[in-house]
Amino acid sequence: MITKLTVKNLCFGYADTDVLHDFFMSVEDGRIASIVGPNGSGKSTLIKCIDRIIKPRSGGVMVARRDLLKMNRKEAARLIAYVPQNSVRVFAHTVFDVVLMGRRPHLGWRADEHDEGKVWEVLRLLGIEELALAFFSELSGGQQQKVLIARALAQDTGLLLLDEPTSNLDIWHQIDVMEILRTLVRKQRITAIIAIHDLNMAARYSDRMLMMKKGKILASGTPEEVLTPENLEAVYGIKATVKRIGDCPFVIPLSRVLPSSRSRM
Repeated sequence: MITKLTVKNLCFGYADTDVLHDFFMSVEDGRIASIVGPNGSGKSTLIKCIDRIIKPRSGGVMVARRDLLKMNRKEAARLIAYVPQNSVRVFAHTVFDVVLMGRRPHLGWRADEHDEGKVWEVLRLLGIEELALAFFSELSGGQQQKVLIARALAQDTGLLLLDEPTSNLDIWHQIDVMEILRTLVRKQRITAIIAIHDLNMAARYSDRMLMMKKGKILASGTPEEVLTPENLEAVYGIKATVKRIGDCPFVIPLSRVLPSSRSRM
């Protein structure tokens, strides 16, 4: 199995506050890896460092054995695509044009029939082709999120980074998006790395899970190996039971662990 992504000794912080500390992770080709952890654990920061939205203080990021931090943006965009948690920009463009932006790393002077065909392909895949001529700014939050995912898929890379991709979606569309991602990963041998809060959604669709706390990985492995009552108490500060439903674990929260109790652990 080929390693798609390797992050080595990555450090990042704001002023005197460290967020990531000598962070290391590796993800194999053709896998969905979920990154879980409480608020402030560094999940989104890690995703943004890998995508070079923010610059790490030190360390390296290798994608398909190539040093991502030494590439120009166009070279990097041919290898890696990013889906933000939500759009901070209001695109004054149609959905078709927003998704076509994903083709920019591959374009010459202008888009051709192949690029336009790729846009229609991903719009159909996500079931939003009827929105092609609608303006992005007029869509609901959930619709906008699916358009951003479509834009990343149109980029046609081997690695997808997704920061809470289902956060604005109702439960039907959450499952729809995760099913599509799993199908793409398995059929096209791409790799998806997803920062996600929903532990049970992550457990159902992930091949591998990394649990973070205070900028470090505290546990990694299969969802069944990571989602244990002991890890949930140490990382989230909760008492929980973990049931096996079908072929994946299911977390049932029971109660908080009071700070005084945790300090004695």
